[in-house]
Amino acid sequence: MAQALPDDASLIHDLIGVGFGPSNVAMAIALNEHNARVDRQEVVSAHFFEQQPSFGWHRGMLIDDATMQVSFLKDLVTLRNPSSEYSFLCYLKSKGRLIDFINHKNLFPLRVEFHDYFEWAAAQVDDMISYGHEVVAVTPVTRDGVVEYLDVTVRSAEGLSLHRARNLVLGTGLRPLMPEGVARTDRVWHNAELLTKIEALEGGSPSRFIVVGAGQSAAENVAHLHRRFPRAEICGVFSRYGYSPADDSGFANRIFDPSAVDDYFTAPDEVKRSLMDYHGNTNYSVVDIDLIDDLYRRMYQEKVLGTERLRFLNVSRLIDVDERPDKVRATVKSLVTGEETPLDADVLVCATGYSPADPLRLLGEIADRCHSDDEGRVRVERDYRIATHPELRCGIYLQGGTEHTHGITSDLLSNTAIRVGEILDSILDRSLKTASDEARPIADGIGTAR
Repeated sequence: MAQALPDDASLIHDLIGVGFGPSNVAMAIALNEHNARVDRQEVVSAHFFEQQPSFGWHRGMLIDDATMQVSFLKDLVTLRNPSSEYSFLCYLKSKGRLIDFINHKNLFPLRVEFHDYFEWAAAQVDDMISYGHEVVAVTPVTRDGVVEYLDVTVRSAEGLSLHRARNLVLGTGLRPLMPEGVARTDRVWHNAELLTKIEALEGGSPSRFIVVGAGQSAAENVAHLHRRFPRAEICGVFSRYGYSPADDSGFANRIFDPSAVDDYFTAPDEVKRSLMDYHGNTNYSVVDIDLIDDLYRRMYQEKVLGTERLRFLNVSRLIDVDERPDKVRATVKSLVTGEETPLDADVLVCATGYSPADPLRLLGEIADRCHSDDEGRVRVERDYRIATHPELRCGIYLQGGTEHTHGITSDLLSNTAIRVGEILDSILDRSLKTASDEARPIADGIGTAR
């Protein structure tokens, strides 16, 4: 049966990127820099599709005083190409703030500033991106039993369009994770939507917020709500005695080094588990010590003054949520005594983390050609390419969702610049190998004739 030709049939992209968050922005930049220094025949053609109408990265968490938790040197390019014109320092120079930033003597920019850097970088490569375009399906294009291309179906305001590629790079990000049995509503939020939802409360008189979670986002939410609503009570709920500090010491931070990816990838499963146990406190359910100290000072000051608005229900767990027309009732259970405490609030915020998007969701029948490990997780090669059956000649690369194979940096910014360089090298190497394999039978035939 004949397959439909893509809408841009005259162009088969070497690479199509799905999603355009920081990882695929970095990918586009790496492609741009590669194409600028090679001959025309070595240029890699690429295009990216993003369902958002414009670039956006965790906009709902751009609290005005929240800072990044990674050094500005771990931007989109510097670890791969320190002389890149797309670096954070070049961004600062273009904004007239380079000297001011240096005088600030801080490795960790405001999160809102780093988001502006991402927007600035994305704008430098906007000829490679179509916003408002959602990839809805991927289908194989076969010849003689070999999948040579992938057809990508994209939905936009203009309808459906079809695009053909030799490789896919999936950068579809993370999905907000809610507590089991709890759904997002007008009064039950995930912290990812905090700033977008909170505007509706301005001018009102909320009396209580409940924030569930023990990580950085939860603590930031508590601090922000406490400051923004000076008459409201803020209740933090978590199963620990208190927020645990993040380990950002020099030795522990080696878990984010590029070489640590090699170590993790080759390590036996039991060592992988140990490494995650040892160093989970560099990233998961931990809080910057300065923020912990600030919240404790606020709590203690209020106790002294007899004006307690900041409450912490520690060693406790949320067990039930009941939304009513004018409030939400959360039931919190003490893990020590078993006592259940009902709390009525205007809003319940769940700062309960994220889960990676299913990398196989878009792939349809192609998913049947992808290998899984003994635990049902997708197998990923060191170059971030999904392991597939030999007849799938196209490369499908993951930017995220590879923690089980590549370690803790899978969904973090720390290794983004290096990762996109490795993916690009893999695409180039495999392209050369494919061209060599295709040419070999011809050369062998000529040799036999002679």
